[in-house]
Amino acid sequence: MEQYHIQKAKNGDPKALELLYKHFYGYAMSIALRYSNSRDEACEIVNDSFMKMFDKLGQYKEENSFKAWFRRILVNTSIDYYRKNVKHFAVMELDKAEFESHNPEIIDQLSKDDILDVLRGLPEMLRIVFNMYEIEGYSHSEVADELGIPASTSRTYLARAKHILREKITILNQINNEGAVR
Repeated sequence: MEQYHIQKAKNGDPKALELLYKHFYGYAMSIALRYSNSRDEACEIVNDSFMKMFDKLGQYKEENSFKAWFRRILVNTSIDYYRKNVKHFAVMELDKAEFESHNPEIIDQLSKDDILDVLRGLPEMLRIVFNMYEIEGYSHSEVADELGIPASTSRTYLARAKHILREKITILNQINNEGAVR
């Protein structure tokens, strides 16, 4: 069914394009929200991604996964959005606080919105590296190539992102536990 609509969309059928948009909107938004600072930014990334997808639909090969092909467009559009707006983002100095313990069950106690808020709290470049490496499955060399940074910097940014996420999640968990006790 999906391939049928994709083929019709390749031929310029406006109804098929609309169906693809509606079908993949939630998926696109879930990816864009991980890379953006706000829902408005995510909407901009999603809309830009769909425009690119529609423009490049003729390049899609049916033997490949359409979802994976579109995910790559979404990730690249998110990176492009960052590059275009990097001058607007403040550079944050990262604290070098020691982290004493790590409890993997903490994440299970958080809601989807809590997790997205924690991710959005990361400095922009750290969030992008974290998403690309941990969620999208890029290697450090692929992240480096996409972002124009050395692979060692990608590894450093990932370590910093994980450190900050652990701290923020621990604090959020403590707040949630204190609220549950009261």
